Amino acid sequence: MKGIILLFSLIAFSSLAGAALAETAEEKGLAIAVEADKRDQGWTDQETTSKMILRNSQGAESTREIRGKALEVEGDGDKSLTIFDTPRDVKGTAFLSFTHTLKADEQWLYLPALKRVKRISSSNKSGPFMGSEFSFEDISSQEVAKYKYKFIKDDKINDREVFVIERIPQYKKSGYTKQIAWIDKEMYQPLKIEFYDRKKSLLKTLTQHDYKQYLNKYWRPGRLEMVNHQTSKSTTLLWKSYKFKNGFSSRDFDRNSLKRAR
Repeated sequence: MKGIILLFSLIAFSSLAGAALAETAEEKGLAIAVEADKRDQGWTDQETTSKMILRNSQGAESTREIRGKALEVEGDGDKSLTIFDTPRDVKGTAFLSFTHTLKADEQWLYLPALKRVKRISSSNKSGPFMGSEFSFEDISSQEVAKYKYKFIKDDKINDREVFVIERIPQYKKSGYTKQIAWIDKEMYQPLKIEFYDRKKSLLKTLTQHDYKQYLNKYWRPGRLEMVNHQTSKSTTLLWKSYKFKNGFSSRDFDRNSLKRAR
């Protein structure tokens, strides 16, 4: 009897092992993305303060102070509002973004000097955001359905175990043909992302540093470094504070909120 039980146990184990081996690279890549998304759900809303440092190809720097708000939207992408406080020439500039999963994101920019709201064209998402090395596409929330995925390998970055996955943008007017992301196995957050342009050449590399956990669940970086390999320009984002569950509503993110931003 024990022999029969053992035989069935071995058959069952063999079947499970075969199923695990049968998981394709595409299925594993998608599973990693889904798990990362799942772990970052439920934060409701957040408020941030940050500093943006722009560097030209000679290394000269300019600095901007920024405030931000974001609202988690169930069943769709997040909404966010970004306000520039300094320097004087950009003070009061505000950027509103509605990220969507299956259709083009909606984005608007309020320019106080002109006292008007400018809609960002869906064909211009690859353009630089406020002169930085981040594009309008980069600062949208990264919804799972925006990409197709493929697991490449396991790796290490600074002694941290990571998954390396490929992300292919599904938006036809994306500025990228693919992204390669190094996802931390503990936090399920990216430590590094490479961006490849429409000619399939390496364009930029983003690295994310100094992660901290908030509300005993949500990991957020303290510093982002975006380097443009083709222009030798770079941008640093230093996050000074994160505050969650502020009671924001959709009204805080309508188009009128751009003009109310101070």
